[in-house]
Amino acid sequence: MANFSKSNVPQFSVEVYQNEFLPEGGREVNGIITVTSTGGGTTGGVPLPGAAAGAAVVIMVDCSGSMDYPPTKMRNARDATAAAVDTLRDGTSFAVVAGTHVAKEVYPGNGRLAVADARTRAQAKEALRRLSAGGGTAIGTWLRLADRLLGAADVDIRHGILLTDGRNEHESPEDLRAALDACSGRFTCDARGVGTDWEVKEVTAIASALLGTADIVADPAGLAADFTQMMENAMGKEVADVALRLWTPVGVEIQFVKQVAPTVADLTGRRTEAGPRAGDYPTGSWGDESRDYHVCVRVPEAGIGQEMLAARVSLILPDPSGGAPQTLSQGLVRAVWTDDMVASTSINPQVAHYTGQAELAQVIQQGLDARKSGDFDGATAKLGRAVQLASASGNEDTAKLLSKVVDVVDAATGTVRLKAKVAEADEMTLETRSTKTVRVKK
Repeated sequence: MANFSKSNVPQFSVEVYQNEFLPEGGREVNGIITVTSTGGGTTGGVPLPGAAAGAAVVIMVDCSGSMDYPPTKMRNARDATAAAVDTLRDGTSFAVVAGTHVAKEVYPGNGRLAVADARTRAQAKEALRRLSAGGGTAIGTWLRLADRLLGAADVDIRHGILLTDGRNEHESPEDLRAALDACSGRFTCDARGVGTDWEVKEVTAIASALLGTADIVADPAGLAADFTQMMENAMGKEVADVALRLWTPVGVEIQFVKQVAPTVADLTGRRTEAGPRAGDYPTGSWGDESRDYHVCVRVPEAGIGQEMLAARVSLILPDPSGGAPQTLSQGLVRAVWTDDMVASTSINPQVAHYTGQAELAQVIQQGLDARKSGDFDGATAKLGRAVQLASASGNEDTAKLLSKVVDVVDAATGTVRLKAKVAEADEMTLETRSTKTVRVKK
C-alpha cells in the first residue's frame, strides 16, 4: 500500500484483498481494491490551503408541463433548488438552468456563471420564484447547456445536479446518448427522479455515464432535504478526475473492472489506453470517502511454486497543464500456484461478498423486467434469489425494498411470493436503488 499527500490534495490509500493462491491450471485472479481518500471534504466548507480554483455547479430543474401536476411539485422543486443554492460554499461558481424541450438559463444568464456570496444567492432565489411549468422534456439539451457553462469555468471540480419528473419524450434516445457521450469526463452529475412518471433506466443511465448518483424522490416534499444533501456532498469534493490505472504483464487478459461499493458500476468498457499494457478507468471526483473496486484478470498457466504479478493498480491524478500525471497510491494483485488444496480453493471473503452484491443488483433488474413483461414465474425466481442474497450479505436496505414487492416466505432459501398489488413508487425505488451495496460484515 502506498500513499500520496499534498496540502491541496486528499491523502489516498489503496488496499488489496484477494486469495492469491491458484491450483495447478488455475488462471482467474480476483482482487477487491479498497480506495480511501482522507483530508478532502473535512475542512468544514473552507477551501484547503493552496487549493486550486474550487468548484462550479449547475442545477438543472425540470420545468416541463407535467411539473404542474400536482401544483405543489413545481413549488417543491423551487424550494429544493433554493435550499441547494443556500448550501453553496462562498466562492463556488454556479448557475441554474430551466429544462423543457429546450434549456434556458435562469440565473445568472448571458452564458456565464455567478460566484456564490450572500448577494448572488439572494438574486438566484429571486430568479427561482419566476420559474413556471410548461413545455416538453429534452434532457440532452439541458446537459449540453450545463457543459457549456461549466466548461467556461477555470475550476477543478465541475458538477451538475439534474431533476426530472417525466420521460425524455422530446428528443430521441440517440440524442440523449450523444449528449451523455459529449459530457462524459467533463463534469459529474447527480440525477433525481421526482414522483413516479419518469423512466428509471433513463435517470440511472445519466448518473452512470456522468459518474454521479441516481435516486428517486417519490414524494416531492422530500426534495429540499435531498438537494441539500447532494450539494453538501458536492461541496465536499476536493479532487477531480482521479483514474484507476491498471497495468498488466504480457499475457494477462483483463476480464472486468467494476466499482462494487457504495454502488455497482461496470467500468470495463470505459477504459482509455495509458501507455504499454496500461489503461485508465474513470472514478470521478473525491472527497472524504472510501470505495471498493473488483478487478478480475486471466493469467497464463504456470507450474506449482511459481508466482507472478497479475496486475498493478494505481490511482492517477492528471496534470491539467499536460505534464506527467501524479501517482497518488498503488497496490499489487498477485498470483501464486500451489498444490495446497485448502489454500487454492478458499474464496476471499471480500471477493465472495461483492460477487454476491453484483449478482444481487443483476437479479433485481431481471426480476422486475420479468414482472413487467408478465413472466411471473421468472420474476418470482429472480426476486427470490435477490431476497436470499440480500439476507445472506446483510443488505438490510435492499431487503426492506424487496419486501414491498414480494412476500418473503423464507429468506434463507429465497422462497417468495409476488405481491398481487405493488405501489409504483415501491417498485421504482427498488429498481433505482438496486445497485446500492453494503460492505463486508465484520
